[in-house]
Amino acid sequence: MPRIEPFEAHAARYDAWFERHQAAYVSELLTLRPFVPLSGRGVEIGVGGGRFAAPLGVQAGIDPSASMLARAHARGVEVVEGTAEHLPFADDSFDHALVVTTLCFVDSPAAMLAEARRVLKPGGTLVIGFIDRDSPIGRDYDLHREASVFYRDARFHSAAEVERLVLDRGFSIRSWAQTLARPPSENGHIEPARPGRDEGAFVVVQAVSDKPAR
Repeated sequence: MPRIEPFEAHAARYDAWFERHQAAYVSELLTLRPFVPLSGRGVEIGVGGGRFAAPLGVQAGIDPSASMLARAHARGVEVVEGTAEHLPFADDSFDHALVVTTLCFVDSPAAMLAEARRVLKPGGTLVIGFIDRDSPIGRDYDLHREASVFYRDARFHSAAEVERLVLDRGFSIRSWAQTLARPPSENGHIEPARPGRDEGAFVVVQAVSDKPAR
């Protein structure tokens, strides 16, 4: 079952994080920006309040939380209520798919990625942004997740685990990038994106679907 209760009850609190930690938020956006295509039709899986889809030009978004979808809709995103493991879209509907800080909340990352591949056109682009469990910040998040309203039931993943999940679901990896060497609460400055992984807490992987054309 999707873990929507905290987001339904505390949507405003979750959304306010991006205002309180604006430098970290902008750092994440700037790391994602080069990997999200500027053309074609896109969908964000786990769109939340639309904080990423809207500025990155991703037209559509799906989420199980009606409260979060209302915020995404207000930011100009076409919203659909549903779960990541059962996307309510036809095959080959999108040119690219975005998944940001959603992997840790879904019941089955493998099922979500299989669905992402299904709704993407052959050669479509998948962009995943996630907190690397093996980074210092990721380890701290994981250690203290029981104290968090939002992360209590989250399951964080390492970059190596995400790599294996992506490859096993029929994607080829193109590139990695990372940012956030310091916790958001300790850093008021925008951090630049760096290539690679295993150093920054926020990691982005870009992959393409290997699905053959029909």
